[in-house]
Amino acid sequence: MTENTPDTPRKGTPKPAENTREERLRAALRANLQKRKAQARGRAAGDNEGQEDG
Repeated sequence: MTENTPDTPRKGTPKPAENTREERLRAALRANLQKRKAQARGRAAGDNEGQEDG
């Protein structure tokens, strides 16, 4: 009765499908964050250029 079979799910270990999903989500979030940072830097640079002119 205390046999460990490979079909028995274990707590705390994600399934391979869940693991790849987590990796995809992390990659997407990382890319989104980098994109937003680049946009913010572009806006900040654009704001500074406009104020120097006036």
